[in-house]
Amino acid sequence: MGDGWLGEPEWRIRHVLFDADGVLQDMPGGWEAAAEPYLGERTMEFLYRLYKEELPSLAGQGDFLPLVAAALTDFGVTAPLDEVYSAIWLRIKPVEQSFAIVRDLRRNGYGVHLGTNQERNRAAHMRAKLGYDALFDVSCYSWEFGARKPDLAFFAEAARRIGVGPAAILFIDDSASNVAGARDAGFAAEQWALADGHDALHALLAKYGVAAT
Repeated sequence: MGDGWLGEPEWRIRHVLFDADGVLQDMPGGWEAAAEPYLGERTMEFLYRLYKEELPSLAGQGDFLPLVAAALTDFGVTAPLDEVYSAIWLRIKPVEQSFAIVRDLRRNGYGVHLGTNQERNRAAHMRAKLGYDALFDVSCYSWEFGARKPDLAFFAEAARRIGVGPAAILFIDDSASNVAGARDAGFAAEQWALADGHDALHALLAKYGVAAT
């Protein structure tokens, strides 16, 4: 294996790409608790329907909001679309311990990036209301890429936008299938979720020689 810039090995990790939901941000109480006031005992039926219907919009194919509106009509929900969408899909809480690691990595000279499956409306909220664009060097939203994780096209475009080869990027995600997709694309990748605790995340970063303290 050849050497990189200034004699550093080509595989040295200099960038970390983080998933959002379950890694950087949480949903207090979960999806079911958010939807239950509107859907009652049909909550899971409603959520399963929209989970499936949302998939194309995650890859930029169509708008998700009309699908939510149609489902609300079918389920007899009379509350306004904006209210229900905000109460369920925008119930996002950034996790301070995760973002402390993001800040530490940036201070230590690493590129820190966001790689997340989102439809356009939720992505806009994360950008405008949560200020994520200012927190990351490159923000990779699936709807803009026209491909969602774990598709190889998502990871290829992420590496292109970050501007380095995949082997220089460590990807952190709570989904095993997304981690497998990243590895297939040539990334270093590890599965981690908020429930695993941030000490475990520090340990995973240290495994690759990435200093987050």
